Amino acid sequence: MNIAIIFAGGFGQRMHSKDRPKQFLMVHGKPIIVHTIEIFQRHSDIDGIVVACIEDWIPYMEELKERFCLSKIGSIVPGGKTGQMSIYNALCSAKELYGEDDNIVLVHDGVRPLIDEEVITNNIKGVKEHNSAITCGPANETFIIVDDEGKLADVPNRNNSRIAKAPESFWLKELLDVHHRALEDGIDNSIDSCTLMSLYGHDLYMVNGSVENIKITTPNDFYTFRAIADARENEQLN
Repeated sequence: MNIAIIFAGGFGQRMHSKDRPKQFLMVHGKPIIVHTIEIFQRHSDIDGIVVACIEDWIPYMEELKERFCLSKIGSIVPGGKTGQMSIYNALCSAKELYGEDDNIVLVHDGVRPLIDEEVITNNIKGVKEHNSAITCGPANETFIIVDDEGKLADVPNRNNSRIAKAPESFWLKELLDVHHRALEDGIDNSIDSCTLMSLYGHDLYMVNGSVENIKITTPNDFYTFRAIADARENEQLN
């Protein structure tokens, strides 16, 4: 089985939204998280979806599931105190619902609604061929590495540089094993799944994604997504 793990357990302080977490901000009559989940819902190779959500917002998420016919959602679980723990909660639910043997999980931010069917397909293929698939986008600008004193330490070659995005995809059994090991070692706030897998010695392989696949974190990101959604809607007209 291929299972989408959608984590949206944080409130998003940088968004400065008035009355709701950023994943529930409305664009074209739908919350951002619905735009995201619908892409997985429509994909023929996705068999199930598990959502990790802010606990107080689970009833609303359940309502959205019914309103927008998100029938592949198998469970909605409380998010954890960190992103890592939100993903862990969802992975445990996926194991309980679907089993862990021979199942692939695609771990995706609830606020990354600009992926497409090809990226999902290539992630599934990447896991089958290499045991992992990390969606990356091109590095369009040069970035630098600095030391603790602010001194420039390295300038990586842009041709060999990528920006890690999502989904990040693995065999469920392998990812859950790494999560268990991390918790035993006192690690509960890893920045993302690929960092955690790398820490415990797993080789990681890249899947090409687009620059457009942004994470909606700030007001500027929100306006960018809304502009892209408007442009796509306008393409329906001559």
